[in-house]
Amino acid sequence: MIVVTRFRVEAGDESAFRADAEAAHALLAARPGYTGGELGRNVDDPGLWVLATRWEHVGAYRRALSSYDVKLGAVPLLSRAVDEPSAYEVLEPGATGNDPGARSIG
Repeated sequence: MIVVTRFRVEAGDESAFRADAEAAHALLAARPGYTGGELGRNVDDPGLWVLATRWEHVGAYRRALSSYDVKLGAVPLLSRAVDEPSAYEVLEPGATGNDPGARSIG
């Protein structure tokens, strides 16, 4: 599964935001089930940032969010995200999607 978390960052706050986002990403990356991720900035709108992460399954992601370290060090940043759905199941070619197994807690 992939998680796409977007942020609106005010001009002048980029350095502090980037440090916070990189620290939050490192905490998430240390959790079991994390398979990759990136921090990015929109090329047309420099105030729009994204933290995209990949997980073995939704259960791994949910467990990561409930870990003490992530609650303490990453959730404050994640709570600043644009209010929109962020977790997506990956669709393999020809798959119909919404596979109940994709939403299992693993």
